[in-house]
This record gives sequence, C-alpha cells and structure tokens, in this order.
Amino acid sequence: MAQFMISVIHDPGVQSSGEAYQSEDDMQRAFEAVAAFNQDLQDAGQLVLAGGLTPPEAAHTVDATGAAGDSPAVSPGPRVSSGPALGGFWIVEIASEAGALELAAKASAACGQPLEVRALAG
Repeated sequence: MAQFMISVIHDPGVQSSGEAYQSEDDMQRAFEAVAAFNQDLQDAGQLVLAGGLTPPEAAHTVDATGAAGDSPAVSPGPRVSSGPALGGFWIVEIASEAGALELAAKASAACGQPLEVRALAG
C-alpha cells in the first residue's frame, strides 16, 4: 500500500476572508460532506491523517539554516506571502495512484475545492 497526500489549495486570502464558499449554508454543507467522506475513509481503513489549517496569515516562518549560535530566525507570517496556499489535507493509504485520484475526486466534490494529489516519498 502506498500513502498519498490529498491537499486543499486555496487562492490568496480565501481562508481569512471566508470567500471559499458562497454562503454559510454552502460552507455547512461542505463541512457535513467532508465529515461523511472522512467517515468513509475511516471505515475503509484508508485514513492515516486529515486536518484543516489556519489561514497562512497565522503562520510563522522559522529559519535555522544560517542562525548564529542556537537561535533560529522566527518571523510572523507565511514564508511566501503571495500565491495559493495549503488549506487542509488528507493522508490516505491506498494501493495505487489511480485509487488516490478517485478518492481526491470524492474529496473535491465534498469540500467544493480543487485538490492536489502527491505520493509520499519513500
């Protein structure tokens, strides 16, 4: 069995502005559909981990690559401040990439967002 990450990718500002959905009702329907999708993954033994993330604006960037002594540079905000950002994810275990793509299609329909699928290395 292989593991794949199915990622929800949001355009800049969508998470913090609430513009990912047309209305509160649409958002609630998506939450319910995602909960049902998550339960299906659990029941099938395919769910490794899933989670939604806070908006990129809530991130911190940590850089210990050139730190003097033992103190890394820590700054508020995302590392990259423009462009699409990761909004949530599923790690699934399934036999093939084709199977992961089928799951991603179901996940995209549930959450109403475009998704990216990538195999975990190793």
